[in-house]
Amino acid sequence: QRQLVESGGGLVQPGGSLRLSCAASGFTSDFFAMAWFRQAPGKEREGVSCISRSGVANYTDSVKGRFTVSRDNAKKTVYLQMNSLKPEDTAVYYCAAYITTAQALCLMTSLSYNYWGQGTQVTVSS
Repeated sequence: QRQLVESGGGLVQPGGSLRLSCAASGFTSDFFAMAWFRQAPGKEREGVSCISRSGVANYTDSVKGRFTVSRDNAKKTVYLQMNSLKPEDTAVYYCAAYITTAQALCLMTSLSYNYWGQGTQVTVSS
């Protein structure tokens, strides 16, 4: 059974940093792209960042220069390093994955993803 488990959320002051982790289990190879989505109260889920099998990354404009996504294929884990956090980054963050043979492509649309984690809360507040 394929599962994704996030960790690393919490409460941080504006300007602070957090690193989220997402461990994938039940995937027998690295034939999957991964992404981070977030959903704030009263708002729709939005794509934050995605990373392809070969490590090509995409970001939504609001986090460019502040967030960095990376993956460790040996550990089947993806990370999201979040720096210079702002109150508007407050949301539940979800890890997601889809099976693909493409090496250098990842998608930022939630409909492309069929495996999801349970979410981890990130709160940025003083």
